[in-house]
Amino acid sequence: MFDWFTSQPLVDTDEEKIEALLTRGVEEVIHYDSLRKKLLSGRCLRVKLGIDPTSPDLHLGRAVPLLKLRDFQELGHRVIFLIGDGTGVIGDTSDKECERPMLTEVDVRENMSTYFEQAGSVLDMSKVEKRRNSEWLHRLTYDEIGEHADQFSVADFIARDNIKRRLTEGKRVSLRETLYPLMQGYDSVALKADVELGGTDQRFNLLAGRTLQEHFGQDQQDIVMTPLIEGTDGRKMSSSWGNTINLTDPAVDMYAKIMRINDEVMLSYYTNLTRLPMSEIKEIKEGLKSNKTNPRDAKMKLAHAIVSLFHDKKSADMAQEVFVSTIQKGGVPKETPSTTAQSGETLVDVFVREGIVPSKTEFRRLVQRGAITNKDTNERVSDPNSYAAPGVYKIGKHRFLEITK
Repeated sequence: MFDWFTSQPLVDTDEEKIEALLTRGVEEVIHYDSLRKKLLSGRCLRVKLGIDPTSPDLHLGRAVPLLKLRDFQELGHRVIFLIGDGTGVIGDTSDKECERPMLTEVDVRENMSTYFEQAGSVLDMSKVEKRRNSEWLHRLTYDEIGEHADQFSVADFIARDNIKRRLTEGKRVSLRETLYPLMQGYDSVALKADVELGGTDQRFNLLAGRTLQEHFGQDQQDIVMTPLIEGTDGRKMSSSWGNTINLTDPAVDMYAKIMRINDEVMLSYYTNLTRLPMSEIKEIKEGLKSNKTNPRDAKMKLAHAIVSLFHDKKSADMAQEVFVSTIQKGGVPKETPSTTAQSGETLVDVFVREGIVPSKTEFRRLVQRGAITNKDTNERVSDPNSYAAPGVYKIGKHRFLEITK
């Protein structure tokens, strides 16, 4: 929707949609009544979400606030996807039990190189204000940073649970860590944010934005906090723990990883990582509780819904067929890619040519792990220099390649 006279998007003020926006997958709103009133007013709000490039891949934990940002976008609000290339160097320790190492600017640049592209699997990037906070943070003077710091006390910082616990245990807390909330808070000033989104672990940093906006004479932003979700091992999804389901994962891998999550977190995934109607999710919950629904079937429906959302339905259908035929039945998927080997061509040459592996080094690593099997002979490939014999090859758990002569 667009108003051609004012060059502003038309904002949807449907009460039911606004209620869903403020309640579905939301842990806390500061302040609910204020934000609801603004949403009902029809004013186009500036809604900000910042993500630090601490790893090259965005994962489903990051997708929870991204999907909430999309909800605001679909109502016609101005959404801002902010890459924290300035804050990322300093590092946020909001959820950490020890000091986070500083990243180099090179690390940050490499990590963030495809963030806007990855966010495009969730957002309509043609309608997104794309920003990096180095734009303003790198220009601040020592005097200005001192002015920002003067709005907070050391007591405010050390009152946070994880910082208090680290100090009690005698662990080091660097002065650098106290700068992070100032930097994230100033982002809201620079962007004149009306709303900021973030996980529950970000509460202190999100409130810092309100403090600095008040100091600079701006209206204080409202805050929407989303829950943290568990990864494949039951702990909070985190790149540092390697328990992530990444937005860059191929559809087959994403589907298989979702099938490995604990049954207990399925409903959280349904609520936060799909946009299936809540009435349908309620039926699934009741079916699981009464044992009328098989948890495996509910999880397969979940995996299909999530893969459809972040890839597309065709990819989700294919991923489900691969899972059923290879994991459940131990067979080979119907749509196995096929190629012809040339005379004298080695297996590694074929795999690299077809993009099955990125390099000969990776091929050798897979062979050493016993991860490549010829399904026709049921023999594992043991020689990294072997010739490309005909057959269907299984690579790892989910990938296949048929080689013909």
